[in-house]
Amino acid sequence: MDQSDDEDTEQIDANEADFGVAMSEAAEGSESYSKERANRFYDRMREGIRRYLENKGSLAGKTGEYLMLAPDVFVLLWRLVNDSRVNAKNKVMLGSGLAYYFFPLDIMPEGFLGPIGYIDDLVFGVYLLNKILADTDAAILREHWSGSEDILTSIQNVLNAADNLVGSEILGRIKKSK
Repeated sequence: MDQSDDEDTEQIDANEADFGVAMSEAAEGSESYSKERANRFYDRMREGIRRYLENKGSLAGKTGEYLMLAPDVFVLLWRLVNDSRVNAKNKVMLGSGLAYYFFPLDIMPEGFLGPIGYIDDLVFGVYLLNKILADTDAAILREHWSGSEDILTSIQNVLNAADNLVGSEILGRIKKSK
């Protein structure tokens, strides 16, 4: 493991600690502080992925483009959980997507793989976003989206590439868990 990998692992540990505090604060109702922590997690995740891709160069290929969506999907999940226009059932699903970002031993653990481990988090989050579109207005998702491409296009692109991003076995496990 080189120094860059050690920095990525430290970044992930800090992100997980921030999430635990943010979730406790959210449960206590201090939404603005939780929003600050969510934004800090977003910034750390984006920076960790940026450094990872910078070190990998062209080796990351198209996967790198998708990997850069992971922080945007995370913050979209967070914002939707806090939006009163999203129903309770969908908030529970979206909350499971947020938790998946931080669970240290998910299907592709960031603690072992570094930032590339966010790919399964991205795919799971996108599957959840696609599912809530059945009864949540797409305009709400667009309102909260930080990405540069339209959210519906991003969802479709990730869903179309999911098998290549995580492999068919992992994709099957993600589909079963939703």
